[in-house]
Amino acid sequence: MIELVLGGARSGKSRYAEQQALASGLPVVYIATAEAGDDEMHSRIQHHQQRRPPHWLTVEEPIALADVIGDYAGKQHCLLVDCLTLWLCNVLFDKQGNLQEQRYQQQADALCAVLATGRQRVIMVSNEVGLGVVAADAMTRRFVDEAGFLHQRLAQISDKVVLVTAGLPQILKTL
Repeated sequence: MIELVLGGARSGKSRYAEQQALASGLPVVYIATAEAGDDEMHSRIQHHQQRRPPHWLTVEEPIALADVIGDYAGKQHCLLVDCLTLWLCNVLFDKQGNLQEQRYQQQADALCAVLATGRQRVIMVSNEVGLGVVAADAMTRRFVDEAGFLHQRLAQISDKVVLVTAGLPQILKTL
């Protein structure tokens, strides 16, 4: 089963996804995509780490997400990916902010392909960033557009899609 969990910043989406992972009854592999580029992000990462049960396996992978999912695919694990928007930023732009179109397309296609095998329990967390005003700069507009396109692709192959707002899960799709 593949589940896509969407929500805004501090909406409760990660907490909801963690509860779903616990409820699966499977050993959890937490796939972290964030990189601590500054003190504030380091603090956010620590907050997530402190909330996780100590017996969960954590794999940090900012780029090759499909490879890690493939490595742990199978009915013996629940994979929790947090978060896709950070991963998108990592693959769409390099550290200098330059667009990496080919890398992004390859990684996004690989992610969809590994998920389409359906051999695993995967819960993916992502920020819904397209509900606000249109950004003033081209880089942010591109990021918002690609996040929306990625969410649409993933929603099509997901068994369940949930939007979390104010800590309340709203089921958008369930099979």
